[in-house]
Amino acid sequence: MSKKRVNKTPAIWGGAEIRQSFLDFFEQHGHTIVPSASLVPGGDQTLLFTNAGMVQFKDVFLGSGTRPYVRAVDCQKCMRVAGKHNDLEDVGRDDTHHTFFEMLGNWSFGDYYKNEAITWAWNLLTEVWGLPQDRLFTTCFEDELGEIPRDDEAAGIWRQQPGFLPDHVLFFGRKDNFWEMADTGPCGPDSEIHFDRGPEYCNMQDVINHECAVNGDCQRYLELWNLVFIQYNRISPHELEPLPSKHVDTGMGFERIVSVLQDVDSNYKTDLFTPLLDTVQRLTGDDGETRRQNLIPYRVIADHGRAAAFLIADGVVPGNVGRNYVCRMIIRRASRFGGMIGLDEPFLSEVAQTVIAHYGDFYPELERNKTAILQTLAEEERRFHRTIDVGVAHFMTLIEQAQASGSKAISGQAAFDLYATYGLPYEITRDLAEEHGFATDEAGFYTAMEEHRLASGDGSGKVQPDENIDLYRQILDDLRSSKSLGSAGVAHDPYHAIQDQGDVLALIRDNERVQSACEGERVEVVLPKTSFYVESGGQVTDTGKISAVDGAAWEIEIDRARQPVKGMILHEGTVVRGTPQVGDRAQATIDTNRRLDIMRNHTATHLLHAALREVLGEHARQAGSLVAPDRLRFDFTHPEAMTAEEIQTVQDKVSEAILANHKLTVDHKSREEAIDEGAMALFGETYGEVVRTVSIGEDERHSYELCGGTHVDETGIIGPFLILSEGSVAAGIRRIEAATGRRAQAIIDARLRILQDTAVTLDSPVEEIDTRIQTLIAELDRLDRELSSYRTQQAIEVFDSIEPREHAGVRFISTIIPNADADILRQLTDRFRAKYDSGVVLLGSIVDERPILVAAVSDDLTTRNLNASKLVKLAAQAIGGGGGGKATLAQAGGKDASKLSEALDVVPKWLESERQ
Repeated sequence: MSKKRVNKTPAIWGGAEIRQSFLDFFEQHGHTIVPSASLVPGGDQTLLFTNAGMVQFKDVFLGSGTRPYVRAVDCQKCMRVAGKHNDLEDVGRDDTHHTFFEMLGNWSFGDYYKNEAITWAWNLLTEVWGLPQDRLFTTCFEDELGEIPRDDEAAGIWRQQPGFLPDHVLFFGRKDNFWEMADTGPCGPDSEIHFDRGPEYCNMQDVINHECAVNGDCQRYLELWNLVFIQYNRISPHELEPLPSKHVDTGMGFERIVSVLQDVDSNYKTDLFTPLLDTVQRLTGDDGETRRQNLIPYRVIADHGRAAAFLIADGVVPGNVGRNYVCRMIIRRASRFGGMIGLDEPFLSEVAQTVIAHYGDFYPELERNKTAILQTLAEEERRFHRTIDVGVAHFMTLIEQAQASGSKAISGQAAFDLYATYGLPYEITRDLAEEHGFATDEAGFYTAMEEHRLASGDGSGKVQPDENIDLYRQILDDLRSSKSLGSAGVAHDPYHAIQDQGDVLALIRDNERVQSACEGERVEVVLPKTSFYVESGGQVTDTGKISAVDGAAWEIEIDRARQPVKGMILHEGTVVRGTPQVGDRAQATIDTNRRLDIMRNHTATHLLHAALREVLGEHARQAGSLVAPDRLRFDFTHPEAMTAEEIQTVQDKVSEAILANHKLTVDHKSREEAIDEGAMALFGETYGEVVRTVSIGEDERHSYELCGGTHVDETGIIGPFLILSEGSVAAGIRRIEAATGRRAQAIIDARLRILQDTAVTLDSPVEEIDTRIQTLIAELDRLDRELSSYRTQQAIEVFDSIEPREHAGVRFISTIIPNADADILRQLTDRFRAKYDSGVVLLGSIVDERPILVAAVSDDLTTRNLNASKLVKLAAQAIGGGGGGKATLAQAGGKDASKLSEALDVVPKWLESERQ
């Protein structure tokens, strides 16, 4: 993040200056500047993308997390392309909607409240940015249901601001001025700040009796900033209780404030977009008038190109479901709009270059992942160009069919077929349909997509929030109040100890807090400290046991450790003997052999990641992982299957790093410092201000990543490393499964035993098995050829001994040829036609216990409506099969070999019926 200071108010604010001045202002008022979270929400399975500034602080408001600061300020990357915030249809068609956007925000976690939030907002807008005081309005909350008190406190503070016009405070109800995270939980009133852009901005001047107003129908009054005051906890639809700590959560649309401070009537006329639009114009060669005529394609390309660059920088690649589908969709939609203005070759990488140049100083992930961004865009555009023409042609066929039937809609299933077969995302189909005056069934499309996903085996659902979260919060509060736990909660150190002792602080059974548990019961145990690793970052949880100390005889087998709320770790397991009770002294011990296996695999994962980037290129980035005791699974971005040579090279590089016995260095430092040093951060992971880094190698780093997992001290401890498989997970994402240590050694031993047994069977030294096998294969090939020649000759002799019969004036042969495959039967039909200038032949045989049929009809008879395909289909009915082919030659197969003679007997009846 840039640390450039803005010390004066410029006549024309640049977008970068506005962003930085916001951060600087609040830093000067005691706020910690927090970097933007990834567009992929870390640890939040309820969101497709980060869609608001509060997402990275959601755990604080829910009470399950804390921060080392109480005041924060940030500029958050956001995406809104799904759900109730889906603005895609408006993108490019108006001046304000975008897929990707930035949100400025300042936060107070139980520190300052309404007075400071309102005062600072007013000072920034009027004193720093110089907005006219008489053109600013604010809205406050007044409950239309009369259940919640009116926010006179906020209104009074606004009226006290110097230069604020008292009548510019307006009251609105729940829809506009009451914020809620969900049906229950933290909520509170808010104040929205609106700016009067002037009567010329009204887009409804021709509407009779229209009056411009805040929250009205026209575009004169622009909402700039929302100050949310979180002071209640909603218990039920009609019941609120005050929160013990009150919070402030604000959000200001960055693109909007830039348009106001740069005094332009469209976000696309700000310096956030003009460089991108200029790049598109350079690529098309358009003059200014042509650019204005193609305003919508230009805007869509600029918006989608910017969004795609940021998505790929955060590790999202084009794919078929979820956020990967969104990435693919916006790239292909931008590409299609490019085609509308003459950009027929891949061009989005050029737009992305401009995005990186203009945003890279503040968002360094763009520059770090430049190669991946440009390669991914170019490859996805090339893939789309290979199918777009065929897809659009098929779409036009659907339009013609719909028009013929009197319909004006494209069904959801048809829209999905266009995507699944021709690569047209629903949004492109919708665009095309609208251009032809047709509607599309969006719900039907996503229903078909979900059915396809489940049918293809991807049935994994989203992780649901813990239903017992309130119970766990209450237990944590009770334990803190009783001084059983410190303010930080359970002491958690999975890095330096394998066992810990302490009193049993709580037992939970069947979602209820209990005082004791009996043998065979499933329980959750809270201890004051633990060395059990809690599943995170792809590494599985530790297992082990908790047993009594000081005389009591009980033991619990622990198969999972988890942290439902920050500060409390639960040990889940089954009581295998005795009766554990709250207050008993206990010792928690992890399974050390299992832990060591996990550590081997985790360190090997880091080495694998580094090796893949070295062999395939820097675009190969982690897209998911599993670190278990018996294997590691590593998903990474790469457009095509790895070659056998590449796989072997990667395995060799990892093995070399293991044998070099590099030391691992674990350190803690600020996130910004670690990233600046080149540490790899994984998208979708949540990182605090202070991060844990794992570096492999001393003189030369082989790997450097942000990681909270457990690792070996030296790479030599990993032992053997084997890549077991490489395959596709989704378009653009590959998966490697590998093993290390004991599992890898067991695989090696098993393979060696097979090799040794094979050597004995072949009566060959192990070193010569390959040569021996090649010799045997060559010998088998020779024998196969001899056998095939023998069978062919035998079949010819049988066939030549058969005299044709005649029926309905047609010569024919219908017989079984033993031990003949389809190829031999076809050769015999050629022999028949070479010997007889006119006739029909139907031959049958049995191959691998299944009947086959081959039929042939001479050319002259096809003019008399005799058709080999019809004959073989009729005959195949007897053997429970089917087939087809040409009029002169056809083939069929079946299931019931016992009915083969019956099938061959159809020829006379068929000749009779075809003659009539």
